[in-house]
Amino acid sequence: MVGVEPLDEVPPQRGGRALAKFLANRAAIFGGCVVALFVLVAIFAPLVSPYDPLATSFTAIRKAPSALHWFGTDELGRDIFSRMAYGARTSLMAGVISVAIAVCVGVPFGLLAGFFGGWTDMVISRVIDAKLAIPFLILAIALASFLGPSLTNAMIAIGLSATPIFARLARGQTLMITAEDYVEGARAIGLPNRWIIIRYIFPNIMPPLIVQATLTVATAIIAEASLSFLGLGQQPPDPSWGSMLNTAKNFMSQAPWMSLFPGAAIFLLVLGFNLLGDGLRDALDPREN
Repeated sequence: MVGVEPLDEVPPQRGGRALAKFLANRAAIFGGCVVALFVLVAIFAPLVSPYDPLATSFTAIRKAPSALHWFGTDELGRDIFSRMAYGARTSLMAGVISVAIAVCVGVPFGLLAGFFGGWTDMVISRVIDAKLAIPFLILAIALASFLGPSLTNAMIAIGLSATPIFARLARGQTLMITAEDYVEGARAIGLPNRWIIIRYIFPNIMPPLIVQATLTVATAIIAEASLSFLGLGQQPPDPSWGSMLNTAKNFMSQAPWMSLFPGAAIFLLVLGFNLLGDGLRDALDPREN
């Protein structure tokens, strides 16, 4: 009986070429450094924050940036730099957990649809198409409104809204992998379907899923900031970049720094994830390796 060689391990030469190509991409390296910087700030927020992010001071209301308050203070005299450091935790946690929910829910359905086809594919694909017909942010706002305002519900809403992206990608990749000879060989020797999916198909669709997950984290961060801006995400007084912007809109002329720094942080973090995702896409593209 002819055996089938699993392809769930990346050859060393191919992995080395992908790593070299990624390291040669200056934009991707810059994006990775930006993301790493925000991750470090979020992890060590208690150490880098000079003040308690919730502590108010009525003698320091809306103070401009200075040596005492690097990013100034807000309408309650709270230190903006400290609030932004803790707000980085909220944004990164929302982005990563939301995407994890989308991957855990969407990928299995995409695998089932692409592998079994027939009625299974038809039903799952129609549900995916119906969800994709609704704009991502509109669906997230609707789900967050239904679940109630909180960071946890916002992450669930964003994750469920992003589910069809990963389901469609997993389905398309599974259709291509299923047509390969080694999958047909695995079927011919009588391997169970679950073993074929776990051992042969899922490892081979991981690279595009990793790239898509990286790019979707950026989208999830914007979505979380939008929901917090609307009062559907992180609730005051806990810091969130979106809720900070919501407050800052009332003081644009008196204290422009209240909106400048949270807005710049969202822009830089999203840019970092997008550059990192583009670099991973180029490095992991099998047509280039």
